[in-house]
Amino acid sequence: MDRAQKEKMVDELGQIFDSSGVVVVAHYEGLTVAQMQDLRARMREVGGSVRVAKNKLAKIALEGKPCASLADFLTGMTVLTYSEDPVAAAKVADAYAKDNEKFVILGGAMGETALDVDGVKAVAKMPSREELIASIVGCIGAPASNIAGAIGAPASNIASILSTIEDKAAA
Repeated sequence: MDRAQKEKMVDELGQIFDSSGVVVVAHYEGLTVAQMQDLRARMREVGGSVRVAKNKLAKIALEGKPCASLADFLTGMTVLTYSEDPVAAAKVADAYAKDNEKFVILGGAMGETALDVDGVKAVAKMPSREELIASIVGCIGAPASNIAGAIGAPASNIASILSTIEDKAAA
């Protein structure tokens, strides 16, 4: 890899560290090509990515970034999983680590916040962006349907009382 390629790689990694909602660092020693492809496919499904980079270049890219604390995790054979969604990459990485003992989460970062292994697991348990949006929409819609039901209820009660009175008068 010549100097121009290294500079390009540092720029790409810098953009990843700037634009990602969460970055998870893990060891992947012993994973087969098929297992790495499976991890990449799972990450793509949620809008995330997987990147293997030289630790030295990643450390250079981290200089001056909010998530510079990631540099402490960059030892040995490391892989970066990241996504714009602050939860997606952590969820996939945590699930993959449970399925495969050769994939070992070291830590991560969520913006300026450094995450240890337990921190990554805690983030993975949080609801995703889509789940949060759905619950907010449900909370907004629930009062409106309750109001509509309350407004309609007296009219239906009156109609049912009148119907009962009419049936008694006819009998």
